[in-house]
Amino acid sequence: MGINYLLCLQGFRHTIHDAWTPFLEGASLFSVTYLLLLPVFIYWCIDKRKGLFTLYAMCLCVAVNAVTKLTACVYRPWIRDPRILPAGDSITAATGYSFPSGHTATAAPIYGGMAVGFWDKKSTRWLSVLCIVALLITGFSRNYLGVHTPQDVGVGLILGLLSLLAAHWILKHPQHENKILIGGFLCCVAALIYITYKPYPMDYVNGKLLVDPQRMMNDGYKDIGALAAFFLARYTEKRWIGFQATGFTLKGVILTVVGLVGLGLLIAHLQNPFVAWLGQHWGRLVARAIIIFYVVALYPLVIKWLNHTKHP
Repeated sequence: MGINYLLCLQGFRHTIHDAWTPFLEGASLFSVTYLLLLPVFIYWCIDKRKGLFTLYAMCLCVAVNAVTKLTACVYRPWIRDPRILPAGDSITAATGYSFPSGHTATAAPIYGGMAVGFWDKKSTRWLSVLCIVALLITGFSRNYLGVHTPQDVGVGLILGLLSLLAAHWILKHPQHENKILIGGFLCCVAALIYITYKPYPMDYVNGKLLVDPQRMMNDGYKDIGALAAFFLARYTEKRWIGFQATGFTLKGVILTVVGLVGLGLLIAHLQNPFVAWLGQHWGRLVARAIIIFYVVALYPLVIKWLNHTKHP
């Protein structure tokens, strides 16, 4: 059923001469690159708790998605059926196994978390609707481009919803949070050991390995490392920093935008040097850990210092 749906979309794509492809490729790419800047803006500038809620959910979701993906080891649609011809450069850009969709699992907690946050006020509910539409476009793009089945996208959405519920529960019960942060970090260590030493399928076609497990673990190390860094950064910020959002003032927006420029530069340029230094697995992990620590604790320390805020 899923393959037939992809073939139907593929036929439509060819009929319109890939007119929608650039837009949907862009929407898909944005979800795993610079979409992070939006909840970070909320966290630093507008509402610390709402931003933290979304960041919590995102880090939980991408890590669980990575472990699920490396456990299921489901091949991409074009490997399962040679009739599937992905759009554009999707066949080279789409790394990793297929199930669940990593792009959807990243977009779902971010767009979903922001949609929940914007729904509080009638004046911003249109932003909630916009976030849901953007999420649906992102999920659809993975099918349209031919890189994921509907099942892949559907489970990514479910993981996003579950991560939002988990983040809500954690923030609603702050008395348990420190134990969760410590236990979660230990679970991340166990997850890294698991994905490193578990067996993977080693299927060959014409003497060529279909999927290289070492390459597939790259995103696993990065995403699990992001969650481990989040646990450490949240503990650090909560215990020793305790910053307050700048507020939606001219000074606050300028301070936040400066930090976001720094974050954008880190996202764009930090990974390659660390990969060259530490290798694909640990280089990606360390680079992503630095980015998450910068978001959750380091730049908030700068905000607190510049604003002279007191510990709440």
